[in-house]
Amino acid sequence: MADQPLLAESALGWSIFTCILVAILAFCWVYIRKFQSRQESEVVSTITAICALAIALITSALLPVDIFLVSFMKYPNGTYKEWAANNDTRGQIEDTVLYGYYTLYSIILFCVFLWIPFVYFYYEERDDNNGNRCSQVKNALKYTFGFAVVCVVLLLIGAFVPLEPPPGQNSTQWEKVQYLFEELGSSHGLPALSFSISSLTLIGMLAVITYTAYGMSVLPLNLIKGTRSVVYERLENTEDIDDVEHQIEKLKSKCKDGRPLSSRDRHNLQELEGKLQVLQRRGRHLEIAERNCCTKVGRALRPLKILLGVFFILVALLLIIALFISNLDKALHSAGISSGFIIFGTNLTNPLNELLLALQPVFPLDYILITVITMYFVVTSMAGIRNMGIWFFWMRLYKIRPKKTRPQALLFLCMILLLIVLHTSYMIYSLAPQYVMYGSQKYLVQSKMPSSGSTSGNATFGTTRTCDADAPEDQCTVTRSYLFLHKFWFFSTLYYFGNWAFIGAFLVGLVVSCCRGKKSVIEGEVEADDSDLSDDEYVH
Repeated sequence: MADQPLLAESALGWSIFTCILVAILAFCWVYIRKFQSRQESEVVSTITAICALAIALITSALLPVDIFLVSFMKYPNGTYKEWAANNDTRGQIEDTVLYGYYTLYSIILFCVFLWIPFVYFYYEERDDNNGNRCSQVKNALKYTFGFAVVCVVLLLIGAFVPLEPPPGQNSTQWEKVQYLFEELGSSHGLPALSFSISSLTLIGMLAVITYTAYGMSVLPLNLIKGTRSVVYERLENTEDIDDVEHQIEKLKSKCKDGRPLSSRDRHNLQELEGKLQVLQRRGRHLEIAERNCCTKVGRALRPLKILLGVFFILVALLLIIALFISNLDKALHSAGISSGFIIFGTNLTNPLNELLLALQPVFPLDYILITVITMYFVVTSMAGIRNMGIWFFWMRLYKIRPKKTRPQALLFLCMILLLIVLHTSYMIYSLAPQYVMYGSQKYLVQSKMPSSGSTSGNATFGTTRTCDADAPEDQCTVTRSYLFLHKFWFFSTLYYFGNWAFIGAFLVGLVVSCCRGKKSVIEGEVEADDSDLSDDEYVH
């Protein structure tokens, strides 16, 4: 009979996870199809992008299931439920989540180091080799091999970095080697996988600081400020066209008598003709935007956009405040750099942590909130990438635009979003450390009742406490996601300082976004350095 509650509660957690899985796949398909170029659409790159983004989001969706399972092993009074009283049963339940992490993280490594690089270089080589497929595959495999080497190196480093004190100096070389193999085998490869994923998460941290922090400020402020009037923009664009045409005619009049133009005038003429082409393209796009029913619907929904923008900026401020309090708590109450700034509990009141703990017993409210936070990070990251483009130091590699994004740019986009979503697991831990570590678990502390003259001093009573580092080891179960996040202290230290950089980047982005004016109604569709082939996708 004790197995029935176990099956019912496990089925509830996994059934909702399945619903989230279906929703994630639908979101990824719509998201990628929205941005991919219709002229350069490729089936392989589309499938690769959808699968890579879906795997990242599914991994994040596994976090609430992990927390739900450890929380529902106990009653609110701190005692284990009948089906969870056995330590072996609890271990089996958590192992299902552990194997889920193993599978998803292994697929992520495969995507990052093999699948996505191969598809990316295949299409890069196709542009250079003009359809020679054998040469394309050969060169793509050559470049992909370099990524595979990096993956193997990371796995080996993670596998053989000792997590426990090594044998003494008097040990033989064989004992030391045997010790390393025992270290690897005792954890079933967990350190190797954790080190590789932590390395990718570190890269994701840089992407979060660059794109997500800026997107969290630019997206809500753009919704609040709205766009410029399309009628006014068309009028302004027509005046600019007339002005440029007048300058071109003035330059051409210099050579009516047969005299050639000077090199300076020829250079100015080329610049003016290029500017005229851009203005004419802007005029066509503005004309389409003015007739477009979506523009009219957007004007009608203007109050809703303002409310949505206000909601987004409030969410951003809540996350920043929660992150600041969490980092301040670590700075004041952790053991410092040598421990990775890890704290086992909360010493300062964190609003988001308290909200998640309050929602957790009413499953799936906390699941919905975690999913909303994850999707919020994805949407704001995409807003940051779209506004900034994909850069490599000072060089812009690609622009991300609806219906005009090349296959290589889509793969880059999904690689960045995959790394960003990986880092959101640590971000959520930073925002709500107590929730991520123990969920809503509590434990009983037995205390002796004060003795009186008429009673014996042997009577005891139980006090319920929230699980923390002081709890007995067999009374509180730590989530498997926490074990993945904190296997190596030096990564936790880097993540800690990355959180401060994220807060600073958000504040800078907020100031920049406030100083900028309204964006154009055709923002990003027409640019002087446009590398796309034509405007047919918009014109027709």
